[in-house]
Amino acid sequence: MGVHVSPQSCPTLVLNADFRPLSYYPLSLWSWQDAIKSVFLDRVNVVANYDKVISSPSLQINLPSVVSLKSYIKPQNNPAFTRFNLFLRDRFTCQYCSKTKDLTFDHLIPRSRGGRTTWQNVVTACSDCNLRKANRMPAQINMHPRQKPYRPSVFDLNNNGRAFPPNYLHESWMDYLYWDIELEP
Repeated sequence: MGVHVSPQSCPTLVLNADFRPLSYYPLSLWSWQDAIKSVFLDRVNVVANYDKVISSPSLQINLPSVVSLKSYIKPQNNPAFTRFNLFLRDRFTCQYCSKTKDLTFDHLIPRSRGGRTTWQNVVTACSDCNLRKANRMPAQINMHPRQKPYRPSVFDLNNNGRAFPPNYLHESWMDYLYWDIELEP
């Protein structure tokens, strides 16, 4: 197809069959190529289109801005323990001082003292707090996390992700997203 549209300029919001985004953070987006392919493979319904059209010698098609899956995908109940998911659980904030820069993670019971890398033993910490706590127990240095660490659900992570809207939101997506933001004209 002869196309003059860059893949990044028209991402497609992907909704589950229940019209909820597959994820909020990162927001479930496909490139326009993946969206068109899924339309032709009859895996999605087009909910809304961009004003842009792509064409080949034999057809023209509007670029989809929102699609919904034809088959419902059951969300995972227990998200994987990853650095990103830990930061998202803790809202990208140091659990000791509330800074949002130079984030690492800290074991409440240090690994050198038998602490494990689990949801219940790890919190987001800035580099300064992590260095200050070192391999000591929270009570030894009077450094206690602002929230008790817990195993988040997918709902928890999606809910926290709503606090971090992406830089780009197309107006056709707003009926399916739940951020309190103003769109630029």
